[in-house]
Amino acid sequence: MQSQEELYGILNTNRLAHEQNDPSQHRTIVISISPQSRASLAAKYNMTPLQVHQRLVYFFKHHLGAHHVFDTSFSRDLSLVESAREFVERFRRYMANGGDKVEAALQQQDAEKQQEAEDGKRRPRARRKAAKAEDGEGGSVQQDMPMLASACPGWVCYAEKTHGAVIPHIAAAKSPQQMMGSLVKDYLATKTSTSPSAIYHVSVMPCYDKKLEASRPDFFMEQFNTREVDCVLTTGEIEKMFAEQNLQFDQLPEAEIDDMFNKVVVNPEMQMAFGTAGSSSGGYLEYIMRTAARELFNIHDVPADPAASPSNARVIVKTGKNADVKEYFLQGDDGRILLRFATAFGFRNIQNIVRKVKSGKCSYHYVEVMACPGGCVNGGGQLLNPNSEEVMSAKDWISRVESVYQTVPGVAPEENEVLKAIYNEWIGDPTSERAHKLLRTQYHAVTQNLGNPLATKW
Repeated sequence: MQSQEELYGILNTNRLAHEQNDPSQHRTIVISISPQSRASLAAKYNMTPLQVHQRLVYFFKHHLGAHHVFDTSFSRDLSLVESAREFVERFRRYMANGGDKVEAALQQQDAEKQQEAEDGKRRPRARRKAAKAEDGEGGSVQQDMPMLASACPGWVCYAEKTHGAVIPHIAAAKSPQQMMGSLVKDYLATKTSTSPSAIYHVSVMPCYDKKLEASRPDFFMEQFNTREVDCVLTTGEIEKMFAEQNLQFDQLPEAEIDDMFNKVVVNPEMQMAFGTAGSSSGGYLEYIMRTAARELFNIHDVPADPAASPSNARVIVKTGKNADVKEYFLQGDDGRILLRFATAFGFRNIQNIVRKVKSGKCSYHYVEVMACPGGCVNGGGQLLNPNSEEVMSAKDWISRVESVYQTVPGVAPEENEVLKAIYNEWIGDPTSERAHKLLRTQYHAVTQNLGNPLATKW
């Protein structure tokens, strides 16, 4: 069902279990809040993201009776690290299996274009065809490149249902929501000696498709008959809960943040929420490029957010035909292009990328793919523009939510000391079977039954 009514039902069962002294019916309730949802609420109520988080802690813990309130910025660090590790693995495999020839051809093509631009000459078509032909020879290595982002369930479902050929390109690293699912139902359950089935895990997300992600069979723990994430509520559904509880959100007290899975610091000296540098869709492109530059090419001067550092010569950023398409080119010391990354937000832009991938003509190494134009801050579950069009357009409203999101300082995952300690205790060897089971997933082309559409396997 995945609705606020389902959560109310669990809360009511807990109250009855307490009154009847029946611990067997009691469940530990965990709430995980996305930074995009915080930004949407902060924009509407003119608060900082930290103030929103503290009020949500009060609402869920002290008013409703939840036990823990977590921040998916914390689990996103796990997703970023695992995504970067996977990209480096893929790139090395790609280069070892013919990708070096493809890259040499592309770099030669870049050099010719640069020379022709300086000479003012038009590029000969014969040269372009030759480069394409060599690219085609590397078709067998194209299962590894490009790697396509996997954090957006709308995009993943679209690929599974209509473009099975691109599935091998989708990153296997779990999304922040499902990383938190692993943390809650495995690490926290073990630490507290609680059965995963006795934990009810709710995530607050900007997107209705996150409900579909939570219900995927891959994220069902058969041994315990429970899902990693039991219920997904959108930002808008959370706001409806305030009204149902006869509460005004801006009048709620700010509660203390005292749980382990939070990327915040609250003490007498400082109160600050932290996030990740880069786009409001998670900063995947920026973090993976920075990590890959360091791991693959020993380059250490890539800025945390190249788009916000226009004077940096290491990464060239180009905006495409619309703001939802950007290209990022990592330059070596000799001027060669070493990595080609891009963003593609919105289905029109996604379709262009899919066509290139399926035809073997995509020269990017990584694409951050998001179904919603503008990325996750514009998710279908976010708060609608509370202003009239005369006061603020829908486009300006999304820009406001984006700007609020960007007020949270970015801290790299490797600087998250709490996460590092948990990872070493919980996972240990990142190449182990246990690491792959807890931190990665898989995708499946949908089998359609044209004779009986109701029998189609989703």
